[in-house]
Amino acid sequence: MLLPQERIPWILRFSAFRRDVIFRLDDGKPSVYLTFDDGPIPESTPWLLKTLEEYDAKATFFMVADNARRYPELHKAVLDAGHAIGNHTFHHKPPLSQDNDYFISDVAIADEVLRSRLFRPPHGLIKRSQQKALTDAGYKIIMFDLNTLDYRSDRTPKQIIESVAKNVRPGCIINFHDSLKSIDKLKEALPQILNLLRSRGFTLLPLPS
Repeated sequence: MLLPQERIPWILRFSAFRRDVIFRLDDGKPSVYLTFDDGPIPESTPWLLKTLEEYDAKATFFMVADNARRYPELHKAVLDAGHAIGNHTFHHKPPLSQDNDYFISDVAIADEVLRSRLFRPPHGLIKRSQQKALTDAGYKIIMFDLNTLDYRSDRTPKQIIESVAKNVRPGCIINFHDSLKSIDKLKEALPQILNLLRSRGFTLLPLPS
């Protein structure tokens, strides 16, 4: 399983358990991939969209499909702004505690709303059997190269900024959250991070489908 830390250990990236799971997209170009989990919600998504637009940045929103169903105008706004959307299940229940039939069904129900082949499991955790079933069904399982830990109550905006400054590299997939737990910290941290990434010459792109 993934650990709640910034840089994912190499042994988890390259073990047989993580075969066919994407942590980083390094194609030799100065690209970075911002991702936001758990939305959309009115309390954070509109601000994220406005801020990304101000910095000409594109991102990928891994949506909880029940939120997208409840707020279809936000779902549409993300797409209209040119961002990518990924499947983050319908109910956001921890995969390791779910039997495979329930888990795969929850992903399939989410796909009816989100229509995306990009998938990120809740909490970055997934069983090998679940991973294989989704890969066989044509999903791209996307984890992350850098976890900002922005959802943690003990995490400060300064720590989030410093984490990105220290760990970002070409092809980095950075994990943020479109959630109540994160938005107050991101209102301070994200503009500074976007400035930082631009100053280092990175292009901010959505994940390819």
